[in-house]
Amino acid sequence: MRTSAKGVALLTGLTLALAACNSAATPANNAAGSSTTTTGAADPASVKGELTWWDTSDATNEAPAFKALIADFNKTYPNVKINYQSVPFGEAQNKFKTAAAAKSGAPDIIRAEVAWVSEFASLGYLYDLDGTDLAADKGDFLTAPLGSTMFNGKMYGVPQVTDSLALMYNKALLAKAGITAAPKTWDELKAAAATIKEKAGVDGVYLNPGGYFMLPFIYGEGGDLIDATAKKIVVNSAAAVKGAGIPAELLKAPGFTKPPATDAYGAIMDAFKAGKVAMIINGPWELNNIKGAAGFGGLENLGVAPVPAGSVKAGAPVGGHDYAVWSGMAQDKAAAAIAFIKFMSSADSQAKLADKLGLLPTRKSAYDKVTNPIIGQFKPVMEVAVERAWVPEGGKLFGPLDEAATKIYVQGVAAKDAMDAVANKYKTEAVPSYSLG
Repeated sequence: MRTSAKGVALLTGLTLALAACNSAATPANNAAGSSTTTTGAADPASVKGELTWWDTSDATNEAPAFKALIADFNKTYPNVKINYQSVPFGEAQNKFKTAAAAKSGAPDIIRAEVAWVSEFASLGYLYDLDGTDLAADKGDFLTAPLGSTMFNGKMYGVPQVTDSLALMYNKALLAKAGITAAPKTWDELKAAAATIKEKAGVDGVYLNPGGYFMLPFIYGEGGDLIDATAKKIVVNSAAAVKGAGIPAELLKAPGFTKPPATDAYGAIMDAFKAGKVAMIINGPWELNNIKGAAGFGGLENLGVAPVPAGSVKAGAPVGGHDYAVWSGMAQDKAAAAIAFIKFMSSADSQAKLADKLGLLPTRKSAYDKVTNPIIGQFKPVMEVAVERAWVPEGGKLFGPLDEAATKIYVQGVAAKDAMDAVANKYKTEAVPSYSLG
């Protein structure tokens, strides 16, 4: 059967389960797989298939660990071949949508950023996993990561990793400047930057001119991007504008480095790893990169704290990635796909990734298996993390915000003007049905 224009009908007769699949329906024409109940687990050696997986993780710092997990998976499932493809994160969203729409070239499984899942599901490009073995233990997942997999009350992904932004600092440089605790507010950060510049002889803070990295400032003043419940655009509210303007003021202060117009992210990480700047705002995905940096001092020299607070609160966005299954995947691959995702998202696999890469598990049970001490430092970070609105348009919100961040941080455009431009783009390009605040 075919779905409605919204593509949310179930595909009759198709089951993503560890069992035989014999429906004659065409999955590419439907939004979701069937949510029929799975049967008992099959003998691993009897599970056969060839799957293509798009891994959107960092090809240098993270991909080797995922490849190692695949090798472990094949020790148990020798007859499942995984065609591993590393796809640049910045290209994957549109590349997947193009392939899925054409019903050709899409991977069987994709590592999807949390904002993509509801969008892909709304377009009919993902299987509904409810009723399969992948949804059997939802209670083991943390609330925010699980929320990112849901659309219209159904599960369209399996949480892989979660994260949030933190204040990362070079312990030795802070000690050299006589600073004994991480700054807890933006005012304290401003004062610490000046002290580090004076006493340690390096810059105190390097701010990233990216929209995602501007959210702690916006959240800190009680602002947000959209109000999904009220269907309202609030990115240019007084609170959001106030928050967006804070970086511009900080960049005028001693000890702050003005970011370049291009490849600011790379420049920031290079400076931090080289000990040329004492504090940055970034996430756990960079832990392995920092760990291997010559001269930094290893993770023993890395401090992690919640982002500083604004006048209302401290808060950074919840990020992460999910495993999702293309709705055009051949039905005879179902058992192999379920087995692969179950293995890759298991507590043991998540603990291995946490120990090796510093990636934060999405399963509660995985934290009991983690031995990497840096993971514990992210606990207070996640406690103040702000869950984003899991709406299909979520992936469209950051392009305009990135433009605004560059205008404010690099070009000196007034925060009100930049955020008004974002609001107008949201209205015309992202959420036209929402009202302007």
